Amino acid sequence: MDERIYIMGVGDDGYEGLSRHAQGLLNEAGLILGPPGLIDRLKMVTQPKEIAPANLDRLVERLEEAMGNKKIVLLTHGDPLFFGTARYLCDRLGKDQFEVVPHVSSMQLAFARVKENWDDAYLTNMATQPLARVIEKIRIAEKIGIFTTAEFSPSVIAKALLQSGIDYFHVYVCENLGAKDERVTRGSLEQILTESFAPLNILLLIRKANAPDRPVSMQGKRLFGNPDELFLHSQPRRGLITPMEVRAIALAQLDLGPSSTVWDVGAGTGSVSIEAAQLATSGRVYAIEMEAADYNLLIENTRRFNVSNVYPVLGEAPRAWQDLPQPDAVFLGGTGRAVSDLAAAAWERLRPGGRLVASMMSLENVATLQRQLLEQGIEPQTLMIQLSRSNYQLEQLRLEAANPSFLVIATKELS
Repeated sequence: MDERIYIMGVGDDGYEGLSRHAQGLLNEAGLILGPPGLIDRLKMVTQPKEIAPANLDRLVERLEEAMGNKKIVLLTHGDPLFFGTARYLCDRLGKDQFEVVPHVSSMQLAFARVKENWDDAYLTNMATQPLARVIEKIRIAEKIGIFTTAEFSPSVIAKALLQSGIDYFHVYVCENLGAKDERVTRGSLEQILTESFAPLNILLLIRKANAPDRPVSMQGKRLFGNPDELFLHSQPRRGLITPMEVRAIALAQLDLGPSSTVWDVGAGTGSVSIEAAQLATSGRVYAIEMEAADYNLLIENTRRFNVSNVYPVLGEAPRAWQDLPQPDAVFLGGTGRAVSDLAAAAWERLRPGGRLVASMMSLENVATLQRQLLEQGIEPQTLMIQLSRSNYQLEQLRLEAANPSFLVIATKELS
C-alpha cells in the first residue's frame, strides 16, 4: 500500500490540464482533499472527495487521521511549493511523508501573459501578509506579483496604494489563468478602483520607467537612523543607498560634534548628509554627488527634512572638493576601487583628530583600502555588518539575510 500523501497542483483548467501521471494518481486515490473550487473542477473523477480544512493545523490533524490505509491526494492551486501549503506540511509531518506533483504556478502564468520576467519581482500573498507591510514593500519595488483574496481584492489594494501616494505603476489583473474564461486587464490604479474581477486573480504591478520612490509621511522623523523609505531615491539604482542600520553605525563612527564640518563623498540622494546635518546642527555638511539625477533628489530631500546646513556640490571628487573647507569628518560611499583612491586624497585634507569612514560592499575593495592605509602607517578598524530582516510566510517567522556591508574607519592622529 502506498502510504505517501500526494500534494498535487491544479490549474484553472482543471483535470484536462493535468499530466497523465497526475490524472492516474487521482483515479487511484482513496481520498482526495482540496479547496471547494478545485474539488468542483474534478467532477469527472469518481474517487471519494472531501473539502480540506482551511486551518493548517486542522489540515495536519485530518491528514494524520487518514494516513496509513489509503492513497491520499491533497489538491492545491498551481505549484504547491510556491506560496503553497507543501512547505508547511513537510515541516510538520516530515518530507518523507509526501510527494509533490507540481503544476505551472498561476503567478508564472501571469507574468508570462504580460511578457515580463519575474526573477527580480516582489511576490506576496494577501492571505498571509498585512496590507500595511505589503504597501511599504511595493513602495520600493520594480515589479510586484500579488495573490489577492476576497478581502484584499485588486480594487482594495489599488485604493490603499493611491492613499499612500503610490501611483507610479502599470497595473495588470490576470483572472482565471489557463481556463476558457481567462482575462487580462491592463490599466492604471485609478482605472481598476471601480472594477470587479473573478475571485481567482493575480495582481501585477510594473513600475513606470524612471519613476522615483514616493517616500512615506515625514511623521515620526528621527534625528538619525531614519527608514530608507523616508528618502526620495533614484531608480533603478535604489540599492546604492546606505541602509538605515549601516547609516546609523557610520554616523556614530564619524564622531560628529555640534559644529563639525563634514564631507559626504558620493552622497547619492543625501541620507547620510541629512542625518549628519541634524547631528552637527551648527556645522556644515558638503554633499558631493556627480550624478545630476541624484543631485536633484538630494536637494529635494534636504527640503523634505528642512535642513539648512547641507550644501550640495555637483561634481566628481576629488576635483569637486578643491575649494571646500577642511573637514573634521569624511564619509565615503560608493563602489569599486575608486573608493581607495578617494580615501587617499581625502586623508590629505582631513584635519588632525578627524575621522574617515568608508562604506563598502566588496571584501576585495575592503582589503585594498586596508592595505593602502596600513602602508601609510594608519591602522584602520573594519566592521562587517550583517543584517537579517523578518519575513512572515504561512504564519511562520523567517529571517531573510541582507548582503553584508563593511565600514572601514580611520582616525587621523593629532599633530
